[in-house]
Amino acid sequence: MSAVEAGGVFHRARGRTLDAFSSDKEREWKGPFYFIQGADPQFGLMKAWSTGDCDSGGDEWGQEIRLTELAVQAINKLDPKPKFFVLCGDLIHAMPGTPWRKEQTEDLQRVLRTVDSEIPLVFVSGNHDVGNVPTPETIAEWQQTWGDDYFSFWVGGVLFLVLNSQFFYDASMCPALKQAQDQWLDQQLSIAGQQRCQHAVVFQHIPLFLQSIDEEDDYFNLTKSVRKEMADKFSKAVSASSAGMNTSHSLWVSQETVTSSPSLARLSFTS
Repeated sequence: MSAVEAGGVFHRARGRTLDAFSSDKEREWKGPFYFIQGADPQFGLMKAWSTGDCDSGGDEWGQEIRLTELAVQAINKLDPKPKFFVLCGDLIHAMPGTPWRKEQTEDLQRVLRTVDSEIPLVFVSGNHDVGNVPTPETIAEWQQTWGDDYFSFWVGGVLFLVLNSQFFYDASMCPALKQAQDQWLDQQLSIAGQQRCQHAVVFQHIPLFLQSIDEEDDYFNLTKSVRKEMADKFSKAVSASSAGMNTSHSLWVSQETVTSSPSLARLSFTS
């Protein structure tokens, strides 16, 4: 099921932007607002983890359905409503080309269709969505199902940038796609600096780091060389970077990062 077929709150990112928000109307700062960030609903992970077969297990995901339904119910009760709800990757557990991928996707979309229609959804790709080593084919599948893998949008004077962090992990099978994102990101950061937006926020799946920018390389962070390159880029215009993948929580605000998995965080801007 594509994002278009899912309907409702699924505003599919196209042309590197999100049609849920008008950039002309949303470029101006209008005062405090908040949004909800979640990550790794990863339908199928709990069964795979419990059996010790995280690579090929995961033929049940009833518990994930129930937990996601509870999260959606909680979000729908919020007053005032959040500006949007972003999911920072690993939407399902089944890797590209493995069993249960279609069924997990359909069940997740069914639950997400119950999100209040006034709360747009923003989707970020993770390694279980496009593969540890993404290919043009896995990226095309993501785009067909959920929308662009990287894009930007404005809300309340804040510029939000959604990135495909798997390109930073291993783009050996799709170097041209990584180069295109790199060039696009440089352009977006230049725009953020020129327009002096109130804040610029990055969403991606793999965090730059968990606790410190100088920490050792780990499965749950980007390598030192990559994270320092990205931090140098971000430091010129980015206020915060929000990611998924790990259960730790930290905040990158002018040198820190928010990491969330599998959970929800309420993030706000007051000035």
